[in-house]
Amino acid sequence: MDFSPSARAAELTAAVREFIAAEIEPVERRLRRPAGAPVEWRVPDEVRELQRRARERGLWNLFEELSNVDYAPIAEATGWSFLAPYVFNCNAPDTGNMEVLARYGTPAQQEQWLTPLRDGVIRSGFAMTEPGVASSDATNMQLTAVLDGDGVVLDGRKWWTTGVGHPDCRVLIVMGLTDPEAHRHARHSMVLVPIDTPGVTVERMLDTMGFLDEPFGHGEVSFTGVRVPAANIIAGPGQAFAIAQGRLGPGRVHHAMRMIGLAERALHLACERGLARTAFGKPVMNLGGNRERVADARIAINSTRLLIQHAAWKLDTGGPLAALSEVSQIKVAAPNVAQQVIDFAMQIHGGAGLSSDFPLAAAWTAARAVRIADGPDEVHRGLIARIELAEHGAAR
Repeated sequence: MDFSPSARAAELTAAVREFIAAEIEPVERRLRRPAGAPVEWRVPDEVRELQRRARERGLWNLFEELSNVDYAPIAEATGWSFLAPYVFNCNAPDTGNMEVLARYGTPAQQEQWLTPLRDGVIRSGFAMTEPGVASSDATNMQLTAVLDGDGVVLDGRKWWTTGVGHPDCRVLIVMGLTDPEAHRHARHSMVLVPIDTPGVTVERMLDTMGFLDEPFGHGEVSFTGVRVPAANIIAGPGQAFAIAQGRLGPGRVHHAMRMIGLAERALHLACERGLARTAFGKPVMNLGGNRERVADARIAINSTRLLIQHAAWKLDTGGPLAALSEVSQIKVAAPNVAQQVIDFAMQIHGGAGLSSDFPLAAAWTAARAVRIADGPDEVHRGLIARIELAEHGAAR
């Protein structure tokens, strides 16, 4: 196996890193919202200008252009910055929604939604998790998407619908129950629902441990008698789980590598702070086993990066089914490593690490949230163990 990026990917990775350092980081520092400041659900003009310049330089929709192995280092580079994925039009859930439309959408669906998403003209949301059931088991889903003549009618409630707070959000991909009598993995459908459809209501925006993640946000959305054409069903009724299987593998590589980028930034900040500050007559880095913690962080980051690259290679060479265990492994490993490294960096920074003066509190929250998003650690560990034990003859 070879994890080396192609010449094109190496060139793009270098360009992305340069753009982040020179163009994005100064803007990100200026835009960091102090705690208690008013929340603004808008995209600053400076950010739209960054998008324009990124697209002008060919740093746009790179996840579509490259293989998983080639895109992985670019995803890591964008993990260094909260703004970078959005600036390069490579942010969730839009990347996953674009991949779904590109792979499973009809020409009409692609023309209406995929093209403007690729152009960055609109944003989208993905509505799967529900407040009334344990959504770690997606077959628990209660929102209904019932065929009615030439339409499909949706009733129910979703939450943690990422991106629904964005002022440019125009469409949601909603997963709902269509046929409760079908096989448990053939009961559900994915439906394109324009956000301005009558009966769609954003009930509230949800904070994640105090962070609202504006201007994207995570919302609770109700669907009351929402009717859209049956032609808005993606790949046909009952195909939601098959689509999700194809969607989530590459998306988890993106998430995991961004976690590595986030961990790298945290370690960088920890080293700078630990060498610059003194306590008890010594640099902070020379106190309390901090050097050993730096070493452990480096080992953990490098090991996890290789694990993710291996999963990306398996996806490229064998497809989602061949990489089920590997994708679950990185989904568990990457955010846990990032959380541990960020926690260490916060400790090195003392009280400052808990404040909005540094990006560490937001970074820790992001890493902690990813341990639940797209399936909690326990679900992925269960899948890894089931695949491992099946090789030794264990029944499911």
